[in-house]
Amino acid sequence: MGYYFRILGSSSSGNCALLKTENSTVLIDAGFSGKRICEMLAETGECIENVDAVFITHEHSDHASGVKGLARHKNLIFHANADTAHAIQRKLTRRVTWSLFETGRPFLFRDLEVSPFSVPHDAYDPVAFVFAWGENDLFNPSRKLAWLTDLGYVPNLIKQKILDVDYLVVEANHDIKMLEMDNRRPWSLKQRILGRHGHLSNKAALALLQEAENPNWRKVFLAHLSKDCNNVDLVRRTFQPIEISHQCSMEVVNPDSAKGMEVTG
Repeated sequence: MGYYFRILGSSSSGNCALLKTENSTVLIDAGFSGKRICEMLAETGECIENVDAVFITHEHSDHASGVKGLARHKNLIFHANADTAHAIQRKLTRRVTWSLFETGRPFLFRDLEVSPFSVPHDAYDPVAFVFAWGENDLFNPSRKLAWLTDLGYVPNLIKQKILDVDYLVVEANHDIKMLEMDNRRPWSLKQRILGRHGHLSNKAALALLQEAENPNWRKVFLAHLSKDCNNVDLVRRTFQPIEISHQCSMEVVNPDSAKGMEVTG
């Protein structure tokens, strides 16, 4: 097997994915308890002892709550920028094995080239990632994966960074009308979600994909759906034209179950 990617879970309640290549096994975000992440890995036939590292986008609990429980596994290295690591560490009693990166500067981890870049979100120094691996040959082809969640709008730099990836994970967090009509969220929280440092709506994510010129995408995962203010069927209907126009596969990550959200090569 050359590579394997699986979204273990993605919603406003938690986000985590597994990426395996020839020489690396890593987690992207850790937004569930350490115990739950280990259970999710077991469901894939994997175990935490085989995981080499965890890459954290930002300190919010739906992306980083599992750091506390996973930190007891001494084999794990946690990659984050300095502000994110500090924000997480100060809430923990156990010292985490951090490997700090600089936002905007690519770095190598084993056979992965990791490119962290800034996104507009209400955290200390939030990032998205592009992971690149493989060689340009039949047995180990070159591939790229973008993990793009938690951003209120999409600057031009981000639009350029995701054009040449094979696999794109992008948030379609909420339907604007459903959010505005929601009775459980105070207006201040709705303003935060709708703001330029909040989350992408279906409309905003659709515009991002529609405006892309000649993208390299093989598959797009629509992720980080709100359980209350979005709907899987609505997202499927909304984004179906993208699947046709860009000739790529489109998958909607159910916030209650990410079963089947995977690619292999």
